[in-house]
Amino acid sequence: MEQIKQIKAHAETLRLTNLKRAPEEIIHQAQLDKPSYMDFIMGILQTEVNYRKSADLERRIRLAKLPKHNDLDTYDFNVSNGILKAELAQLRELLWLEQNYNLILMGPSGTGKTYLGAGLIHDALIAGYRAYFLSMEELTNILKMKDITVSAMNAYNRLLKAHVLAIDDIMLFPINKAQAVAFFNMINHLHEQASIIITTNKSPKQWAETLEDEVLATALLDRLLYRCEVVKLKGASYRMENRKTIFPEKTQEIKQV
Repeated sequence: MEQIKQIKAHAETLRLTNLKRAPEEIIHQAQLDKPSYMDFIMGILQTEVNYRKSADLERRIRLAKLPKHNDLDTYDFNVSNGILKAELAQLRELLWLEQNYNLILMGPSGTGKTYLGAGLIHDALIAGYRAYFLSMEELTNILKMKDITVSAMNAYNRLLKAHVLAIDDIMLFPINKAQAVAFFNMINHLHEQASIIITTNKSPKQWAETLEDEVLATALLDRLLYRCEVVKLKGASYRMENRKTIFPEKTQEIKQV
């Protein structure tokens, strides 16, 4: 039908994606429901707004590069790692983010640092914030390559515009002086403009050893700890406590290791 073609063409010009995708369905449903002119127009516009919000969230989640497990609704409070249900609920309200507070999630491997950090980034994305998650290794590579490749510079510029940035496993491996300076410059730029979530198995006092520069480590900590909540996690590794096996008869044996 010529009119349907024209509707699709106009919808494409106006970037009304949902209307362009299925005008026949929309018209057919309107013939059944018989809405008023006002309700019909409002329905079309609301559907487009919802579609754009959904597409934008999917895009931001994709750019955030979250690990596979990040839904804090499934958090296992039967595992005692030092964080209380009420404390996690308060963190998920994201009031600290609105005040540009930082979070340091500190504890041994397997105590849920990455899961908590990724989960809070996921919550922030749903709330409409620009949020990203990356490991210290990934960030170091971006800092090293940003003046060499366009893709790294684009990634770096996105990080500078973040509302909240989670850096996983900070100071796990030594970094050279140039990378340490570039890291400090980025943190200094984000200072009091964005929130930073740090996960680490080292205390801040040990950072100087990793950076091999006490002055730089002190300046870095000064900015991160100025407005910051330190959450100390503890306990045995969740992964080790819940190891999997392809041999069912060995499940009990694994738990006893």
